[in-house]
Amino acid sequence: MAVTVTEAAARHINKYLEKRGKGVGVRLGVKTSGCSGMAYKLEYADDLSAEDVVFESQGVKVLIDPKSLAYLDGTELDFVREGLKEGFTFNNPNAKNECGCGESFNI
Repeated sequence: MAVTVTEAAARHINKYLEKRGKGVGVRLGVKTSGCSGMAYKLEYADDLSAEDVVFESQGVKVLIDPKSLAYLDGTELDFVREGLKEGFTFNNPNAKNECGCGESFNI
């Protein structure tokens, strides 16, 4: 089992954590939402929880709750700039379909 972060995502995360002046990494999970059934949750984490599964990639800690791990195993977190838009993208090999707007997926 593994969750990885691209070089671009690691740069963005580390830059933001430095700007905030605190944080141990990012917390990644899934929630029931959207047109396809599930949506990604991503937030900066200030501390570790006892139940967190921790992966380290490109010097960034990615914290995942055990329930979300089955949906996220093998996922690569990337940070992409396209024209004036920028944001995180999730390259998830488990996702069978995504909704048209890209906000949700199903397995």
